[in-house]
Amino acid sequence: MSAAAPSTPEAPARRAVLSDRAAALLLRGSFGTYVTVLVALPLLALVYRGLADGPAAAWAAITAPAAVAALKLSIGTGVVAALVNGLAGTAIAWVLVRWDLPGRRLLSALVDLPLAIPTLVAGILLIALFGPQTAIGAALAEHDLAVAYARPGIVLALLFVTLPFVVRAVEPVLHELDPAEEEAATTLGAGRWLTFRYVLLPPLLPAVAAGTVQVFARSVAEFGSLAAVSGNIPFQTLTAPVYILGEVEGGSPGSAAAVSLVLLAVALALQPLSHALARAAGSRRG
Repeated sequence: MSAAAPSTPEAPARRAVLSDRAAALLLRGSFGTYVTVLVALPLLALVYRGLADGPAAAWAAITAPAAVAALKLSIGTGVVAALVNGLAGTAIAWVLVRWDLPGRRLLSALVDLPLAIPTLVAGILLIALFGPQTAIGAALAEHDLAVAYARPGIVLALLFVTLPFVVRAVEPVLHELDPAEEEAATTLGAGRWLTFRYVLLPPLLPAVAAGTVQVFARSVAEFGSLAAVSGNIPFQTLTAPVYILGEVEGGSPGSAAAVSLVLLAVALALQPLSHALARAAGSRRG
């Protein structure tokens, strides 16, 4: 009868490595299944439903006059919100980081408030302030300047819900900028504009661009606040997400899915761009 082979010191280490690999594979498979069920399957279902009646039917749904008007409105107001919050968010981030103002913590907390408030509530807030039954709304109406149930209300709602994106993207870069570089530029005779142009802007630009892209993507997909404040008037204040809901409620899920594919394509195009800009901002900080 042969004797059992003696165990070597490497055997427990090998078993531990194999156990860690098995655990890693199990976790990877579990997370992969979770993401597939939550994200991939719904996306595939949307693509299938949008093209189920054929590409011609999908194209007809997308190019319907009401759908085109809704898509143009969402993209146009999204561009306006992105440009305005790109500038305003950068300025607010500058104030929060560089200015020692009383109430700065309160201002910082207010910046994050739109992320905590349901977007439908955000729309109601704007109606409570600018609605035709309010003093401000009545005064604006006397000068033919409607906000609620008009396009200015759409832009205001988008500015409200997307405010944190640029601010929080720019803040870390401002925190990590070396004041010595600004002092050196000033010592060499550079004015404020040249210092900003050649010292501050290059590291800030990727973060500002990343936040601005996020603002646009969020604006195009916004539903809750706009459903309340826009009035949902076809060809005037009806945005694409609200139009899609109307198609579903009107018994046209195929048309709704086809128009949704346009918003999905916009999101898929913007996501890698946003990630690339965020990586560029992070590499500059590193």
